[in-house]
Amino acid sequence: MTRSLPTLAEAKAQAKRLRVKLAEDGTEIGHARSLELVAHQLGFRDWNTLHAAIGNRPPEGFAVGGRIEGRYLGQPFAATVVGVESLSPGWFRLELDLDEAVDVVTFDSFSNFRKRIRGVVGPSGLSKERTSGGQPHLELEI
Repeated sequence: MTRSLPTLAEAKAQAKRLRVKLAEDGTEIGHARSLELVAHQLGFRDWNTLHAAIGNRPPEGFAVGGRIEGRYLGQPFAATVVGVESLSPGWFRLELDLDEAVDVVTFDSFSNFRKRIRGVVGPSGLSKERTSGGQPHLELEI
């Protein structure tokens, strides 16, 4: 049976959940040890080997033609990926063609609809760029 590998963010989240659960059961371990245990659970010798196997691959759906959902400037969208570029480990520049245009203006007096957007997202699917209220410009469901 072939099992797909998790993303780095998923593997790290799994390690955090493991560490928390073990602590609840009275066994304290460090984050590094929990990473090693996750690697062993997935059949790898150690965390570094798992990390290398996962590599710098984009999450599922970050391929040209892939489908993705999320929020842009707080508005929900569904889109087709028309461009993807790896910038650094876990960070990707995406160009998305939205199924329905979203209004990027919050004023009642006028509107500006966009159907194609570009943005850079990190391992958690959030952009670094924020609105004046602190909300990420782009939030992907990954």
